[in-house]
Amino acid sequence: MSRQEAVDKRPPPAHDFRRLVESIQRYAVYMVSPDGVVLSWNAGARQLTGWDAVDIVGRHYSEAYERADQATTDPTTLLDDAKCKSVVVRDGFMRRKGGSQVRVSTTVDPVRDDDGTLLGFAFVSCDVADIDASDEALRRSEEQFQLLMRGVVDYAIYMLDRNGHVTTWNAGAERIKGYSREEILGSHFSRFYTDNDREAGVPAQALQAALREGRYEREAWRVRKDGTLFYAHVVIDPVFDPDNNHVGFAKVTRDITEKQAAKEELERTQRALQQAQKLETIGKLTGGVAHDFNNLLQVIGGNLQLLASDIQDTDRAKKRLANAFSGVQRGAKLASHLLAFGRRQPLDPSVVNIRTFLRGFDDMLRRSLGEAIEVETIVAGGLWNTMIDAAQLENALLNLAINARDAMNGVGKLTIEIGNAYLDDAYARTHPEVKAGQYVMLAVTDTGSGMASDVMAQAVEPFFSTKPEGQGTGLGLSMVYGFVKQSGGHLALYSELGHGTTVRLYLPRSFEKEDVGGDSVPIPIAGGSETILVAEDDEQVCTTVVELLRGLGYQVLRAGDGESAFAIIASGIKIDLLFTDVVMPGPLRSPDLARKAQERQPDMAVLFTSGYTQNAIVHGGRLDKGVELIAKPYTREDLARKVRHVIANHKHRRNGLRGRAEPAAPVPPVQSAARQLTILLVDDDEDVRTITAAMLETLGHVALEAADANAAFAALDEKTPDLMLVDVGLQGMSGIELANEVKKKWPGVGIVYATGQDAPSDSAPDMVLRKPYSTNEIVQVLKPFLKMPNPLA
Repeated sequence: MSRQEAVDKRPPPAHDFRRLVESIQRYAVYMVSPDGVVLSWNAGARQLTGWDAVDIVGRHYSEAYERADQATTDPTTLLDDAKCKSVVVRDGFMRRKGGSQVRVSTTVDPVRDDDGTLLGFAFVSCDVADIDASDEALRRSEEQFQLLMRGVVDYAIYMLDRNGHVTTWNAGAERIKGYSREEILGSHFSRFYTDNDREAGVPAQALQAALREGRYEREAWRVRKDGTLFYAHVVIDPVFDPDNNHVGFAKVTRDITEKQAAKEELERTQRALQQAQKLETIGKLTGGVAHDFNNLLQVIGGNLQLLASDIQDTDRAKKRLANAFSGVQRGAKLASHLLAFGRRQPLDPSVVNIRTFLRGFDDMLRRSLGEAIEVETIVAGGLWNTMIDAAQLENALLNLAINARDAMNGVGKLTIEIGNAYLDDAYARTHPEVKAGQYVMLAVTDTGSGMASDVMAQAVEPFFSTKPEGQGTGLGLSMVYGFVKQSGGHLALYSELGHGTTVRLYLPRSFEKEDVGGDSVPIPIAGGSETILVAEDDEQVCTTVVELLRGLGYQVLRAGDGESAFAIIASGIKIDLLFTDVVMPGPLRSPDLARKAQERQPDMAVLFTSGYTQNAIVHGGRLDKGVELIAKPYTREDLARKVRHVIANHKHRRNGLRGRAEPAAPVPPVQSAARQLTILLVDDDEDVRTITAAMLETLGHVALEAADANAAFAALDEKTPDLMLVDVGLQGMSGIELANEVKKKWPGVGIVYATGQDAPSDSAPDMVLRKPYSTNEIVQVLKPFLKMPNPLA
């Protein structure tokens, strides 16, 4: 049948709409006169209330409602509101035949003729209980617009003949689909489907399903007149005449593009949040992993130290021991890499322009990649500055470049792109860890093998690697991620299998001027004759530094902890420079040592050194004001220049001050008599207890062992020790909780915490022994207790 024939043979529109309304089973649709008298009553109304048309037609519509609801549905309010507002929605209870009631949502529309004369009102009621609970709020809101008369614009409501040709067309269909009534009548409804759906026979299948099952309901993409797509919720009901002959279909289409977009955005946000929480959880777990790992290293390292005194003193034995100790050190370094992923590495940020930074990095980058990889650098004009640790940025960029080289098997093209970027609120909503704002974007793109989506989801996790076993630790990208997050930035990863990978680093914009170095001429290496006090708990590091400084001509004193260092300072010996590690055992933290030292000797300069600051001298991503730091590892030349710089700067600041007090005359140091200590060792790791007890006994002390708090209390009741060495991460009652109880009941017992993580914040004046610890570190931590009088004497 042609389009014109369909137009000519279609029934009058009033008949079509009458059939449409009568065939609807899910909604009660009825007409009311201007004064509220029911004029019609469809099958849906009969099904909802049980009342037949003869029971209600000719009576006032409010009689269909419970008395408690008649006040809200009174014509003086409801119908007047409908006249003024065009559409009114009310919730209430309708009476069912037999005395029960049903909660309904009712939409009321005024019906007017072409001259605007009020003809009556169209009521549409539906059972609220039929609405899915998960979509109830949305459906209730949308029911305000489920108007089945000609004035409805939010729903496309139209009739199809038995073959699927359009026979009626409302204003909502014109608005949603874009076709006028004249353009579409007689056309097949398949024109609203995508090409793929038409080729797959979806339109015919939909009509068959509606006829077979009594209803067809789907959500899918549909096509407007202008070719654009919209996401639609579609319902098709078969329509039958009074003799139950199938005459066509009633079709209702709703545009839910915004709803679908919101759903997809919510799903993206949830996935991003889950990934951020997962990485945050892994970051927190690194502390626990480092603790357990350090326990293992402690057992190995302690046994090696005990073994060293028993084996034959030969070059071959020394070499093997040195290799073993080197392995322990590499293990400790691996643990520190985990802490880097957990965003605990020390940063020394400055204002950097990455364009300038890349000029000095280009040669090293090309040497690292090799001649077979082409490197292209694209830098946008007007590049902003960023506050970043340049050394860590260099490491991050080198890591990304090496990963790219390996992905390209040493042959390909690496593109480095730098530009300004703005991450807006919409982006931040789908990336919960991102703060909207201005960033400097650094992108590294390779032409390598790319990554599948499941690999990308794990790419920044520590130890995850796609390289063959033994060819990578899986910490490269995770360290870059941790560094960028610690710097307040964002890492975005884009990859497609077989088409390469792009890693984008978004670094926060800085409005400060770029930090430009002074004279580029190298400062000559020079020593001096000043007195330097080295406070370092690592015996090997301390010995090396002392030898370096003495080789530069300085007078050098040494201390293994903060208390020992302050005792030297308090003795009155004039110190020109305190050179201290940031992280030191004992109750006196290095920043507090520096403050107290300069209170005693204002002319003393202070230089910190560390590979892990624990936020002791870094806050807000920057070194505290006035703090001088040399990061480990450093060379002899670095140390020589830094010492002269710090001493000269401090003297310059002090030159203008008056009335400086002369240092007190030196006094002989206090001689302490060594004695045997009784030490209660509390650790739930049997291997750690065994090896530590052996180390203590080798030093001439008595070791008592306990695996938990209960065993510790039993041992204390039996014999009061000089001190308790307790693991902070003790199972059950923690080491800190146990120590607090011991302080109350046995106040004379000293406390030493053993830990591979941060020291307890309230540990002063107790001591801290950091795992993995050596015999020399045990000696250092026991020194204050050897000087104390014996509480049992």
